[in-house]
Amino acid sequence: MSALFRLFIFLSVVLTTLAGADQGYAQDVKFFSIGTGGTSGTYYPIGSIIANAISNPPGSLECDKGGSCGVPGLIARVQSSSGSIVNVKDIASGAVQLALSQADIAYWAYNGSGLFHHDEPNQALRSIANLYPESLHVVVLRYSGIKKITDLVGKRVSLGEEGSGTLVESMAILKAYGLTKDDVTPEYLRPGAASLAMSEGTLDAFFFVAGYPVTAITDLTRSLDIKILPISGKPAENVLTFYPFFTKSVIPAGTYEGVGEVETISIGAQLLVSADIEDDIVYQITTALWHENTRKMLDSGHAKGREIQLKTALDGLAVPLHPGAERYYRENGLLE
Repeated sequence: MSALFRLFIFLSVVLTTLAGADQGYAQDVKFFSIGTGGTSGTYYPIGSIIANAISNPPGSLECDKGGSCGVPGLIARVQSSSGSIVNVKDIASGAVQLALSQADIAYWAYNGSGLFHHDEPNQALRSIANLYPESLHVVVLRYSGIKKITDLVGKRVSLGEEGSGTLVESMAILKAYGLTKDDVTPEYLRPGAASLAMSEGTLDAFFFVAGYPVTAITDLTRSLDIKILPISGKPAENVLTFYPFFTKSVIPAGTYEGVGEVETISIGAQLLVSADIEDDIVYQITTALWHENTRKMLDSGHAKGREIQLKTALDGLAVPLHPGAERYYRENGLLE
């Protein structure tokens, strides 16, 4: 056997071995999608932080060496959507593995009630954590003459994008004030599009449920003076009676330029996962979510990130905990 032939055999074996190793390496990679919301809202930037926190692509530096502290082999990416309603449906269909959702939407979907009373219960939904409160914003121009919700009669109003939790809540607010969508000229826009329409003079008001500060509203204040209508008094009490997931809250003064403190209502934003995801994977995702490195990313990445705290992770969960997440909370003393 010639030396050249022996070299050929040796290289063939090496290449075959490496190819097998590469194939096994690729098989260890897991790609997850996270359903969020519009890019000018709050779900998208928060979801992006979470995706970064739980990802740990092959070849990353080790966590204790300044690398990723996520799930080994997991690559998570955010997926923009119209919001909660689409997100819970996408978990059921397998289009996404994780998603952010308002608590009420998740509850109704899981139980086949409320907005989903015509649908089969969505038993694929499981919780990982309660994240932060989302506040109802009703945005108008400061000098529009619109001072309260009932002043919206006859106005051009965006009630929220089709398939969004905002649309559900805006209809509830109108009802609490004795109005329906027929009392306004309704539009169904994403917050960014609504903000643009208002700046162009083709929209008088828009509803949006999100954790403050909302990018679309902050951007609007750079060119126009705005105000946010209060949700308070008897109408607010009526909403809380019919929608127990809501609580009274305030948007602090200075959150948006030129806007003082505003009484409103809020609801929990929650991180959901498919029941089909393996327990160990969800345990690792939950561990990564509450890692000290993630804490730094949340604190610096978005104002609402500072409100995502382990101590409130189990508050008001709308659907059952995933067993993997439950294991984490038991190990860390949050569950008996």
